[in-house]
Amino acid sequence: MDSRSSDQDIEPYMSTNGVGGSGPAPKAADPMAALHGRLLNVSRMATIGEMAAGVAHELNQPLTAIANYAHACERLLARPGTDPNELREALRQIAAQTTRAADIIRRLRALARSHQAEHLPVAINALVEELHELMKTDASLHGVELTLDLAPELPEVAADAGQIQQVILNFLRNSLEALSAQPSKNPRVAISTSLVNDSAVQLMVCDNGPGLSPDTVKRVFDPFFSTKENGTGLGLAISSTIARAHGGTVGYRAHNPSGACFYIVIPTQFHE
Repeated sequence: MDSRSSDQDIEPYMSTNGVGGSGPAPKAADPMAALHGRLLNVSRMATIGEMAAGVAHELNQPLTAIANYAHACERLLARPGTDPNELREALRQIAAQTTRAADIIRRLRALARSHQAEHLPVAINALVEELHELMKTDASLHGVELTLDLAPELPEVAADAGQIQQVILNFLRNSLEALSAQPSKNPRVAISTSLVNDSAVQLMVCDNGPGLSPDTVKRVFDPFFSTKENGTGLGLAISSTIARAHGGTVGYRAHNPSGACFYIVIPTQFHE
């Protein structure tokens, strides 16, 4: 297949019907919507797979702590006259780290779960903060500093939380891969949120990498277009489709003095 396929060529396969359109469900199964659902799941799992090293690192921290505190309990029990309070504290730490590990697994399962899209009132900042630990670990393993600049008191939007988080991860992975391909001094990624015209919320991911060439900018959201040797070309195309299903848009702008910014704009749930 020609990698320069246009949005029109692929649009039937990227139908928003399977991503949570507001209209009534069709009586007969829509094969194009089903295919879109499969493409969305492929994109989601590919993103999680790319983050595997960061996930393993994050999960290893509480597991190591649990092992250390368990060994400490053994030493305390073997020592005559052990203070019960010391033992209780070690056990409390084991319980806390177990909860932390379970929370990491819960977040991963939520990201990987395939479900019927449902638009509910959500806070964009909360979706970013829920992903923060995973994203920070992934960025750290790439030698990249990750910062958040979240505008306070943003209105909620009507959205499918899992799909919006998929867009956030797609944008982040795009920046990390660009920075890895052409390392810059003090590589950074910044995730910001803001209110646009009192009627929509914008989330933007900016990096200080090489940015995009004019030719790439024209095609960056085309399905199956990728500048990576083994890229699927689905991540940004899926992000565009998700945005449209939420009545919003995605876009790119250059980041001064260098780098790239990808953003999604979603109308507030109260906007007609």
